[in-house]
Amino acid sequence: MTHTPHGTGRILRVAGPLVEAEAVGGTAMHDLVALGEAELPGEVVAIRDAQVTVQAYEYTGGLVPGMPVRPLGRPLSAPLGPGLLGGIFDGLLRPLSSAGTWLEPRPVGGDVAASAGDLGYVPVAAAGAVVEPGDVLGEVRGTGPVPVRVLVPPGCAGPVGRVAGAGRYPADAVVATVAGTEVRMTARWPVRTPRPVRERLDAGRALHTGQRAIDLLFPVALGSTVAVPGGFGTGKTMLLQQIAKWCDADVIVYVGCGERGNEMADVIDEFGALTDPRTGGRLADRTVIIANTSNMPMMAREAGIHTGVTVAEYFRDMGLDVVVIADSTSRWAEALREFASRTGDLPAEEGYPAGLASAVAAFYERAGVVTTLGGRRGSVTVIGAVSPPGGDMAEPVTAHTQRFVRCLWTLDRDLAYARHYPAVSWAESFSRDAGNLGARLAARGDPGWPGRRARVASLLAEADRLADLVDLLGITALPDQERVSVLGGRLVREGLLQQSALSARDAHSGAGKTAALAEAVLAVVDRCRELADAGVPAARIEEVDFSPVLRAREEAGPDDAAEVAALGEAMLARLGEVA
Repeated sequence: MTHTPHGTGRILRVAGPLVEAEAVGGTAMHDLVALGEAELPGEVVAIRDAQVTVQAYEYTGGLVPGMPVRPLGRPLSAPLGPGLLGGIFDGLLRPLSSAGTWLEPRPVGGDVAASAGDLGYVPVAAAGAVVEPGDVLGEVRGTGPVPVRVLVPPGCAGPVGRVAGAGRYPADAVVATVAGTEVRMTARWPVRTPRPVRERLDAGRALHTGQRAIDLLFPVALGSTVAVPGGFGTGKTMLLQQIAKWCDADVIVYVGCGERGNEMADVIDEFGALTDPRTGGRLADRTVIIANTSNMPMMAREAGIHTGVTVAEYFRDMGLDVVVIADSTSRWAEALREFASRTGDLPAEEGYPAGLASAVAAFYERAGVVTTLGGRRGSVTVIGAVSPPGGDMAEPVTAHTQRFVRCLWTLDRDLAYARHYPAVSWAESFSRDAGNLGARLAARGDPGWPGRRARVASLLAEADRLADLVDLLGITALPDQERVSVLGGRLVREGLLQQSALSARDAHSGAGKTAALAEAVLAVVDRCRELADAGVPAARIEEVDFSPVLRAREEAGPDDAAEVAALGEAMLARLGEVA
């Protein structure tokens, strides 16, 4: 029998990422353990009698029964500190480096603080001051465009003792003591425990994404939740990248979960080369990338989702607006299914564990707008891609996700194959935030927003209703007003909703340009209806060159509403000649 050191247990069985071992006194659920001589990280997920079940976060080849299992005495935790921004990490927040088309561990190992180097620190709180949880002790300089603050940790309050002076320190240095407790620049937090807040608030401000189909038809509030289901080739990754580039959040946490390694490396290279439109610097400087690709250990995907939200909550507590982009939650759910099958749990629909709905809900419910412990306002918005096999929107992950999110941006295969991007389906998507956001926008200077949205949605619905008749009977069989409705649907699709991610002028659309385009298209459609009512044949209206209004999105800059309005007037003048 293999000798077991004092305070350790022995491995009893190994089945892929599943390891069963002897229970050791003091071990609790979700505690970390070190497996084997190589001390591979694992997390306790079940305790039965004198046996624990562990999910391993590394490849378990070489582990055999009899090897030691050493409890580490702490839960699975993420090191949160100033070394996160601009970094690339795995699901346990261990630094990675991009090497060609693959991601590999850095020589510094699994320490975020070690990878950050020495950082400039400026104290804010003076010795003797009485502080509460969430109060600012100091600021870290040189971390990029986003200020990183060192806060009094939850559960810690009292007089400030020793204070580190201004200077450069390692990222794990003690910078203050509060009531005798040391406070470091980098501190650990259990990833499965939401960080505490003072109060949860109603979401009232829109997250501007720069994508017209979303901002006009299916807007999302800061602190809300979104699912983006779509089959292969519908443009999920491109849409999520566009949102990461152009949305008005302060920090982006991009979680690549189970995607191909070369694709993830391409995403990282692209982010590194992008200019931040808000600061003029690098977009990567306010981005945290967590990559668990398909060639990495499977169960690290499961941890990576929770790690990403924990990182977002860390920046939220500084009073920042953070967006978490998870691509994709389907791969995370597949990891849950694989592990459940190895533990012998009874499978539910399509083999997924019975607790899938609870797991999905627990992930999305960590979004929200809050008043932090320090009295600041911050938010976490969660956007999760879903990759239904074969485009089946009724499969369990998609079905459960729709129950718990506020917005659904369904990507349509037919639109994508017609090269209409972003391929957001106006018939199958929804936004439960639209009513509240519309009322607030109307009260804050844009009273026409709800009406524009309703009219555009009505035009699209009418054009879709007539599409089958056109396919069956031909456009000439329709009455003139219905032919104008079909024309109006085309103008909305091509002149307003379609958007090119490769165009410097059209990749991003400001709120003013989006409103101007909608107004111009709707005015043109109204004028066409007036002409049809006045007896002008629909065929003559259809022959008009509508290029001024169709070109407006490409010819006007991202915030050039005046140019859009001018092109709209030129189109109306052209229609006046027809009359």
